[in-house]
Amino acid sequence: MKRGPLFYAKILLFGEYGIIKDSKGLAIPYNSYKGAFKIANVLEGKQLSSNQNLVKYFHYLKQLDSDLVSFDLDQLELDLENGMYFESSIPQGYGVGSSGAIVAAIYDQYAEDKTTVLENLTKEKLLKLKTVFGLMESFFHGTSSGLDPLNSYLSLPILIQSKDDVESVGIPYQQNGKGAVFLLDSKMIGETEPMVNLFMDKMKNEGFRKMIREEFVIYTDACVDNFLHGDAKSLFGNVKKLSKVVLENFKPMIPKQFHSLWKKGIDSNAYYLKLCGSGGGGYILGFAADFETAKMALSDHDLELVYRF
Repeated sequence: MKRGPLFYAKILLFGEYGIIKDSKGLAIPYNSYKGAFKIANVLEGKQLSSNQNLVKYFHYLKQLDSDLVSFDLDQLELDLENGMYFESSIPQGYGVGSSGAIVAAIYDQYAEDKTTVLENLTKEKLLKLKTVFGLMESFFHGTSSGLDPLNSYLSLPILIQSKDDVESVGIPYQQNGKGAVFLLDSKMIGETEPMVNLFMDKMKNEGFRKMIREEFVIYTDACVDNFLHGDAKSLFGNVKKLSKVVLENFKPMIPKQFHSLWKKGIDSNAYYLKLCGSGGGGYILGFAADFETAKMALSDHDLELVYRF
């Protein structure tokens, strides 16, 4: 087997945690990082470790009892015995979909009667795919919305209207303006499962649920609409409100040493930070009306440009 097709990272621009509770969400492919299956005659180091993890995943898929999807497990087992591994530049624990790319690649290569990217992707088909990917990805971190693999598999921006309503959308063409979305590297690895468990625990509190309903979801939905309509001015206003709500209510998901940096952005309007994925480390997502100003304010940190307004 030659090198398999490439699967890209993703960035959930808006909707982290909110999509669990039916807010809107918007995820875009991020082509700076990618992964693909390869075969090595001799497995060592990272290749060996990837192969061993895929063997564990194979056993998980073997016991997955679902009418929604079946796999050519004999072929998968054979390929793994022959030295298949997943070569990836997607950083793990960074909130950009490293497990999503593996799930998408497995589905693409081994699912029987798969839905392909070339079909007319109705909402029903997208929802079924998302459900299948949720089942497949739950091996990696407990529960999964299936959104990361969906994004990686289709390589299209995905709009989540609600749990049961997803569609692929066009996003405004990048401009050469001053504004930007960027990634800030926390230099720490975040783990999804404990963060999601923490969120679910907080959701038992009526005050927290009220904040999610009346602030978090409302600002998230507004940000999605502003972004899709190319309304940068309203977007930055709503991102600021969202950034504030996250700082006040999601402190455990923000690494401690970034609390003051987060607040500095809100106070100075030089940039606004928000969670990228479940938080706890990895990347932090940044929005700036003037990227040069943000870069100066964050000169001690590594930033990666994602999108230009």
